[in-house]
Amino acid sequence: MSLKIVHFNNPILRKKGAKITAFTPALKTLAAEMVETMHEANGIGLAAQQIGQDIQLCVLDLRNADPDFDWEYDGAHPPMEIFMPLALVNPEVTIVPEHETVYEEGCLSFPEIRGDVVRPDEIAVKFQDLDGHPHLMRCNGLLSRCVMHEVDHLNGVLFIDHMDKETLASIDADIKALKKATREAAKRA
Repeated sequence: MSLKIVHFNNPILRKKGAKITAFTPALKTLAAEMVETMHEANGIGLAAQQIGQDIQLCVLDLRNADPDFDWEYDGAHPPMEIFMPLALVNPEVTIVPEHETVYEEGCLSFPEIRGDVVRPDEIAVKFQDLDGHPHLMRCNGLLSRCVMHEVDHLNGVLFIDHMDKETLASIDADIKALKKATREAAKRA
């Protein structure tokens, strides 16, 4: 079942997610529905806040992306098809301080709005899978950017928060229009 993606100006997008302690069949069902929703929206990542839940869960799937990035998953380099789509439960990101890159990001909660964001190029992320087992993934490029974007959502941080003033100014009219549309939709609900 496809879920409804909430748009910018919905207060849930600014809520820090609660740590997940129960690894239940319902959690697996929610993650599967999030993956389906993400695929239907042509996204590569989706956080629980984006479907109205303030918990520490996000999903990623970069199998169709240009693999110009590298990864190490639990000390190995398995084919992406083995671990994607990937659910990250209670993720904790550590930045590998080498260099930063600028990349134009979009967000399913900001339809049709894109802007340049500077982020570190390499990270390590500790997380649990849907059964509660711990994992460690090191990655760079688009994969690390996607992880950081989604983990930011889990902490109430949005990609626009990372934009410089000039980039933000260039999309200001679109953001204001989205805020207004979200507010009007909330009144009708």
